[in-house]
Amino acid sequence: MSFKNLPQFKKKLRKRLQTNVPRNLGTAMTKSALLVRNEAISSIVSGNKTGSTYSRGGKTHTASAKGEAPASDTGTLVSGISHQVVMEAGNVVGKITAFASDGRGGNYAKHLEFGTTNMGERPFMQPALNKNARKIQRIFKRQGLIK
Repeated sequence: MSFKNLPQFKKKLRKRLQTNVPRNLGTAMTKSALLVRNEAISSIVSGNKTGSTYSRGGKTHTASAKGEAPASDTGTLVSGISHQVVMEAGNVVGKITAFASDGRGGNYAKHLEFGTTNMGERPFMQPALNKNARKIQRIFKRQGLIK
């Protein structure tokens, strides 16, 4: 395969990438945030959990063990994971948030991620980011934002 006018094409492409930085940055942040969000959800709803098994309301549930992503039981945690891209102080910021209501106005997602004095951590957000770090870097490269 050969290209005609390859140097001119590269020059135009470089210019397009440089002049569309805000749009390219928004695209890269959106794709990256969505990637991490989806990975966090996947870690909760899939995979074998090795914690305690118990019955509640005629249903059997196997909880996650310390260090594993939480096991989905009611779906509240999964439905509370969202992403957004916003401008803050002139910066484009990708946010992935997890809010799982405990029914009393509290958010138990943070207790799962970091643990408590009575329960070991069941991280799902940081591992999702770590697992996708290289993919995120490739997204930013494709958008012409990093080399």
